[in-house]
Amino acid sequence: MRDVTRLNNRYGDDKVSDGCSIFGVMDTTGAPIPADVAIRAIDLMRDRDNGLGGGFAAYGLYPEHAEEYAFHVMYTSRQGQRDTEDYLSQSFCIVQSEPMETDPGTIPNAPLMYRYFAYVRPDRLAGADEAQFVAERTMYVNTSITDSFVFSGGKNLGVFKGVGHPYDIARFFRLERYSSYLWTAHGRFPTNTPGWWGGAHPFSLLDWTVVHNGEISSYGINKRFLEQYGYICSLQTDTEVIAYAVDLLVRRHGLSMETAARVIAAPFWSDLSRSETAETMVQQALRMTYGGLLLNGPFTVIIARSGEMVGLTDRIRLRPLVVASHGSRLYLSSEESAIRLVSPELDDVWIPVGGQPVIARLGHMPTSDDDWSPVEVPARAH
Repeated sequence: MRDVTRLNNRYGDDKVSDGCSIFGVMDTTGAPIPADVAIRAIDLMRDRDNGLGGGFAAYGLYPEHAEEYAFHVMYTSRQGQRDTEDYLSQSFCIVQSEPMETDPGTIPNAPLMYRYFAYVRPDRLAGADEAQFVAERTMYVNTSITDSFVFSGGKNLGVFKGVGHPYDIARFFRLERYSSYLWTAHGRFPTNTPGWWGGAHPFSLLDWTVVHNGEISSYGINKRFLEQYGYICSLQTDTEVIAYAVDLLVRRHGLSMETAARVIAAPFWSDLSRSETAETMVQQALRMTYGGLLLNGPFTVIIARSGEMVGLTDRIRLRPLVVASHGSRLYLSSEESAIRLVSPELDDVWIPVGGQPVIARLGHMPTSDDDWSPVEVPARAH
């Protein structure tokens, strides 16, 4: 019998469950931030990833096409490109189509990268919700068209990701040319899923993007709950359920981001049973209604959309998150050292309480002294 122990990794580091690096920076005045800030910060944490996935998201990237959807699509065959373009042209007026400018010498065997600026054909909506219309067609391409994957599809937003270290991905997409008011970045160490181009972070739907460090052990029940509402979870990464969950809660059901955080990182039942205030009753109702969206397992996420960036950890902080601010910029990071590299002088630095979101918005800068806001009752749900 062959001695298989000789083939095993004797260092035991082939699965590092606490790996992955995340970083986010937002200028709350909307001033542009050079890509170099995010690139340098995430590259400093290179020892947290293994080169099997890296990526960036940038908001305010295409001001000249701000009212059009910017689709970033990767192809592994020309037939996949033809099929996708035929399908998209049935629902969208494509204003501009172009290959994305890349440095092919940086990463070998990369997919074909194309960018499309488009708006929905008015005759195809027929009174339907436009955002839902776009989301459904994005998911159709990603699940039903061979050799094609839409990895970014929001307005004035660009996602750039792939297999490689984040610095390699930045060079491949030539990100040094770009500036935006909000950047998120991710260095991946896959634990339960393969390292492939579509599975790299950020994960995106419409203008939502998510970067994630940790493991979602509740993926199965989260997936089944979301499938009841038409979401298709097929991308071999637990991060997609986070993006779908916030899309369902905020866009479709009308909850605030603060309330959505109380769903995905809900208080313990033991804490809710200690009082019978109106706020506690609302939290109990949320827990019962959306129990299938509670995220179990260790995690830290940065969730972003146009004009907003959110940092959130699991309830007992099993994954790191550091928050800092300087002037009009807010920073979120796995490590304080990455923030200090790009901003040595800081006005405020803190570690947030587990399960309580840190939310920056255009015109609003959070601080370490902020009180936790009570949950709100949604004005409407549909």
